Amino acid sequence: MPVNLTANAIAAISGGDVNSKPLVQVMDVKPTGSNQERYRLLLSDSTLTQHAMLATQLNDRVKSGSVRKGSVVQLIDYICSTVQNRKIIVVLNMETIIPYCDLIGNPRMYSDSDASAQKAMANINSGNVNRVSNNVSNGRPAVQNVQTYRPTAQAPHQTAPRVDQNVQNFRPVVQPPFQPPPNYRNHGTILKNEAPARIIPISALNPYQGRWAIKARVTAKGDLRRYNNARGDGKVFSFDLLDSDGGEIRVTCFNAVVDRFCDVIEVGKVYMISKGSLRPAQKNFNHLKNEWEIFLETTSSVDPCPEEDVSIPQQQFSFRPISEIENVENNSILDFIGMVVSVNPSVPILRKNGLETQRRILNMKDGSGRSIEVTLWGELCNRDGQKLQDLVDSGFFPVLAIKSGKVSDFSGKSIGTISSTQLFINPDIPEARSLRNWFDNGGKNAASISISKENMPAGSRNEMRKTVSQIKDEGLGRSDKPDWITIKATMTFVKSDNFCYTACPLTIGDRKCSKKVTRSGNNWWFCDRCNQEFEECDYRYLLQAQIQDHTGVTWVTAFQEAGEEILRIPAKELYEFKENDDDRFAVSISAGLFTKFLFRLKVKEETYGEEQRVKVTVVKAEKLEYSLESRIMLDLISKYAR
Repeated sequence: MPVNLTANAIAAISGGDVNSKPLVQVMDVKPTGSNQERYRLLLSDSTLTQHAMLATQLNDRVKSGSVRKGSVVQLIDYICSTVQNRKIIVVLNMETIIPYCDLIGNPRMYSDSDASAQKAMANINSGNVNRVSNNVSNGRPAVQNVQTYRPTAQAPHQTAPRVDQNVQNFRPVVQPPFQPPPNYRNHGTILKNEAPARIIPISALNPYQGRWAIKARVTAKGDLRRYNNARGDGKVFSFDLLDSDGGEIRVTCFNAVVDRFCDVIEVGKVYMISKGSLRPAQKNFNHLKNEWEIFLETTSSVDPCPEEDVSIPQQQFSFRPISEIENVENNSILDFIGMVVSVNPSVPILRKNGLETQRRILNMKDGSGRSIEVTLWGELCNRDGQKLQDLVDSGFFPVLAIKSGKVSDFSGKSIGTISSTQLFINPDIPEARSLRNWFDNGGKNAASISISKENMPAGSRNEMRKTVSQIKDEGLGRSDKPDWITIKATMTFVKSDNFCYTACPLTIGDRKCSKKVTRSGNNWWFCDRCNQEFEECDYRYLLQAQIQDHTGVTWVTAFQEAGEEILRIPAKELYEFKENDDDRFAVSISAGLFTKFLFRLKVKEETYGEEQRVKVTVVKAEKLEYSLESRIMLDLISKYAR
C-alpha cells in the first residue's frame, strides 16, 4: 500500500508551524555520542530532510525498535530551534504509524533557500501572479529554485501578462501559508520573539529549545548561601519544581537574580517560569532525577499562577523500605517513611566550619523488620524535631515521611537531613495510612534489627571490631590507605597542658579557616593563611589521651568534634576554666575518664622527622549503650555456638 507523507512538512516546520501534526519518515537514527543518552534523527517528507533531536522521554521508542530507519511517524508535539545557525526539530511526542517501509522519494537536505521557495509557491498558488511579475520586471531579485516568468510582446487587445509556460506547468502541492497558533491570534501586533512561549512538560526540556515555559509547583526551597572563590564573593539559592506530569527539575539563581526571586518563591505555590537557560545538573548537589538544571537570568520570568492547579500534586515521593537502605550506597539521596519510636533531646554541635548548630537523633522502624537512626540538623531540630518529641512523650508514635534524606554509612547505615530535606508528620497519603495500620495492629511490639550502629548484630559489613592489641599485632595503618576500626575501650588519661590550640575564626566560603594563629605585635591574633589580624580567636580541641581495653593501652588524638564528644564541653569554655578556675577545670577534664566508649578510629602510619609512626585518631566517640551491647554479645555467642 503506498504511503503518502505530508507534503512540504519539513519546510513548514522549519518555518515555524507547530500544529499540523504531519506524517514523516525516519531516514536515520543515531546516538548523539554525548554523556547523556540521546538520539538524533533525520526526518523526511519525501522531498526534503531535516535533522531532529528526540526528547529523552522517547528514548524507549528507539530501544524497543518502534522507531528506526524506515519508520513512518506522526509528529504530535514538536518545535524547531536554531542551534549554531542550523535548524533542528525537537520531537517531544510522536506516534509510530508504520514501523518500517522502504525509503520514500529521493529527498535532499533542507536549506534556507527552501523557505523562500515555499513562500513564492504560496504566492503563485494563491493567485498573486501579477505581484510576482511586477517584482521581476522592476529588477528585484528572483526567488531561488522557482522558475521566473517574463512578459512577452502581446497583441494590442491583450491586457494581462502571459505567464511563462514553465511557471504554468510548475504546480507542486504545497500547504497553505503558515498561520500562527490560535493563542497568538487577535492579540494585536507582536514583535519578533515576543509571542508567548509554549508551555511544555518539564520532562521535555532540553538545551535545543529556543523558547519555552513550564508551569510547576515549588516543592522545596534551599537556604540562601554565600560563597567566596577566585572571582570574588557571591550568593546563591535554589528551589525544586514538580509539574502535573510528575517531572521534577531544580532551579538555581546567582547574585543579582537572587535579589529578584528569593523572596518571591514560596513552597507549595504554582508558578509559570520562562526564559531561563538549561545546563547539565550537578549531581554532587542535585539529587533530582533530571539530567538538566534551570539557571534563571536577569531576563527570566517567574509569574505566580493566580488560581490553584489541582492537577499538580503537592509533593512526589519514591519511598524505600529500611531493609533496602541497608544496601544503598553512601551519600545517596532518597525518600523514606517510617514510625518514630524514640526521639532524643536536641544538643548543640560545633561543625567542621566552626559554626554551631543543633542535632537531634530519632529512631524509626517499618514493616521490613529493620529500624534506622535519623539525624535532624539545624532548624529541623527545633521546629519539627520538638513536635515529634512532644508526640512521643505523650504516648503517640507518629508517622514521619522524609523527602530527600541523605544516607550515611559512617556508623552503620543512617539517614541525615540536608538543606533540601523536608519532613512530613502524619501525612495524608496511602503509605502513611498503611504504616499506621501495621503499627497499631502489632507492629509496635514487633522485633526489629537496627542497621544504624557500628556494633550491628551478626557482623555488619560496615563494622570492623578490633581490640587495642590488634592494632600492633595485625600491623594496622601500615598500608597505603588508613584502616578504620571500632574499639570498645575506656578513656584512662587526658593530657591537660595542651588540650587545645588557638584557631583563626574567619570564614572562607562556607567554612571557617581554623588554621593555628599567633599573637602579633599589637597583641592581636594573626593568621598566615588569611593574612589578617583580629582581636578574638577560636579555641579548638587537640586532645592527647590514652584508651585501654582488656588487651592493652594506646595513645590516641582527638580533634574538635571528637574532643567535645569525650569531654562534653566546648574547648573555649574549658580554656577559660583553666585560666580562671582550677577546680572546675580539673572536674571538666576528668569528666570523660573511666567511661567506656565505642571509639571509631582512623589508624594511619605517618612520618615524624625520619621516623615512621602509627597515628591513631579518634573520629567519633559514643558512650557505650549496655543494653544494645548485650544483645550484640548474645548474637555473637549464638553465631559461634552453631
